[in-house]
Formats: sequence, structure tokens, C-alpha cells
Amino acid sequence: MVETLFFDLDNTLLDFNRAERAAIAKTLKSFHIVPEPSVLKRYSELNLAQWKLLEQLNVDIPAKEAAHTYETLLAQGHYFIDGAEELLETLYGQYRMYLVTNGTLSVQKGRLKSSGISRYFEGIFISEELGYNKPGREYFDCCFSRIPDFHKETAVIIGDSLTSDIQGGINAGIRTIWFNPSHEKTSEIIPDHEFDSLMKLPELLSHI
Repeated sequence: MVETLFFDLDNTLLDFNRAERAAIAKTLKSFHIVPEPSVLKRYSELNLAQWKLLEQLNVDIPAKEAAHTYETLLAQGHYFIDGAEELLETLYGQYRMYLVTNGTLSVQKGRLKSSGISRYFEGIFISEELGYNKPGREYFDCCFSRIPDFHKETAVIIGDSLTSDIQGGINAGIRTIWFNPSHEKTSEIIPDHEFDSLMKLPELLSHI
């Protein structure tokens, strides 16, 4: 029996990859850099700690200024994964739902405000706010401690990342459900369950 759901945010409910591409393109344009496909592809492979690689484009822009612009733009607007709104509406009221996400506090709060999905969750746990990251055991211990009458045996985590969500669930001692729309293969981190479309989740949950 499942009572408590822990949902990942990025690329599980909200399309982070699409938001990232849009924010990068707008950031480059703001600095008068043409966001050509090859440039966008390159930047999509970088994390925020690597903004100094703007030097590869021979652009004389302070890395902190570029990062701030990017984060500001990333926090604006949102894109849903197909079926995310319908899924949350379907599950709302049937389960205790919480959001577990790594990321910058200002960015995640901005995207949540834009999407309007906060109302579905009894709690939202953002790594920067907690001081710990998924998949660390400390992150989940902190989340669990803030949930009244919590029981691991009736909880599951749902997310797209094997290394963050699924490994995190394993570390925390709760069951795991891997959202795998691209049908990737895994041989090291093994989820308890797997599904490829958000609207398949309600039926899966009913049979666990």
C-alpha cells in the first residue's frame, strides 16, 4: 500500500531541458551572442559552475553576470512534461504528495510559482534550502523529519534520474519508481518499478 509520494521536479513534472535551452538562448542574446544550435548544444552540456567557459567564445563578460542573467531567466516561466498537470489533478487527495528537488532556491521557487503546482503538495523540499542534496541520506532524513506520522514502508519516490532520485530512494530506504520515457537501460542502479508515461502512474500506484 502506498500513502506518500515524493515527486522529483525537473524532467519529471517540469521540462527542465526545454527551459534550460530557452534561458540559455535568451542569455546569449542579451549579451549579443547569436544562439546558434551548436552553441546551445554546447551550453546544454554545462552546469552553472562552468559559466567561465564563455571564454571559449572569446566573449568578455563576467561569469557572475552571465550566471545571474541565466538564473533569472530560468526562473521565469515553465514547460510541463506531457501529462503532468492531469497526473497531479488525478492523484491529488488520494495520496500525501511532496516535492523533492535539487537546485537553486530562487530558480525553483520561480518555476513553481509560474507553474502553479505548489498547491498539490503538502511540502516542498529544495536542496539549497535544506542544506543537503539528493541522493544523500541526510537530504531525505531532513525531509522525513518534517512530515508528521511518516512511515517509510508506505512511501515511494518518483523521478527520472537514476543517480539522484532512484539512488536517493535506495539510500533513504523507500521504494523507487523510475520515470523512463526514453526507455533507457540500467545495469547498476535498479528501481523497484518503472514507467514511461506519466498517465500510467496512477494504475501502477494502485497495484503496488
